Amino acid sequence: MAKRIGKRTLALEHKPGVVSFASVVGGKEGAGPLKKGFDEVSADSYFGQESWEKAETAMLSRSLTRCLEKGDGLKPDCILGGDLLNQCVSSAFAVRDRSMPYLGLYGACSTMAEGLGLAALLIDGGGINSALAFTGSHFCAAERQYRFPLEYGGQRTPTSQWTVTGAGAVLLARESDSLRVTHVTPGRVVDAGITDANNMGAAMAPAALDTILAHFDDLNRSFDDYDAVFTGDLGAIGHDILQDLLQREGLSPGLKYMDCGVLIYDLLTQDVHAGGSGCGCSASVLCAHILPAMERGVWRRVLFAGTGALMSPLTCQQGESIPGVCHAVTIERREDV
Repeated sequence: MAKRIGKRTLALEHKPGVVSFASVVGGKEGAGPLKKGFDEVSADSYFGQESWEKAETAMLSRSLTRCLEKGDGLKPDCILGGDLLNQCVSSAFAVRDRSMPYLGLYGACSTMAEGLGLAALLIDGGGINSALAFTGSHFCAAERQYRFPLEYGGQRTPTSQWTVTGAGAVLLARESDSLRVTHVTPGRVVDAGITDANNMGAAMAPAALDTILAHFDDLNRSFDDYDAVFTGDLGAIGHDILQDLLQREGLSPGLKYMDCGVLIYDLLTQDVHAGGSGCGCSASVLCAHILPAMERGVWRRVLFAGTGALMSPLTCQQGESIPGVCHAVTIERREDV
């Protein structure tokens, strides 16, 4: 059973392992730097459906199917998932015909890290033997809900990020010979007072700092103890803000620190302004880039710190600030655990 270390970090006793993972993305993401890692790239942004929202559900369902197919027939005891749409309908609709227990989550762009951490804790506690964490987002559906329908032709500010059309799914089990989840540091809600819905990187960076510092302090670790640390999804502006905040705390991450919103697109050629965002950003980068590289031995120990902007269209219209949250999960190769 998980043991609390310090104030917030949980060390997992049984260290649930990664059985399989899969990612499904749209054409823009499939044209980016990580194009070779995705399990499926759809040239049709509708994914064969009649609306953006149904397209998001279809994409999430495909990621689930791909992950389960790669899991050698293992049926998870529980599915944990969420998305950006109201009441998390896309993820709920994606599992409604699968006859599996489902726990709906909302952590905005941090949902993949939140789901992965909770799935690992459920398995480590002995209540279940396996669980699947998944999430995703769709650019067109998110634009319609949070900003303006595409037909409006609204202009995007330089600080804005591009919601990734993508989904990722990870299957964990109590017994696995692959990668292991070893520590989970749940995030706190941190409000920096940012009210600009087109500057989410600035809103989320302080939350990332809070969780990373807590994780390091609890475990008496630093960037030197990790081969790579990933946030998602601060984008280029949030990445630079966090770099500055870390340096003020006396930490110098150097090239070990990367952000999923920066990695998924070519910022110079793909016209995404400050980079990627959305639940599907860190989820698809985790499944197409981070976990495969770890399996190949590129990295031994990774900190995956998903960040989320806890906003809604209504709260933004009412002038509310945008709180951030960051959940961190340590993933290690079995031979080193």
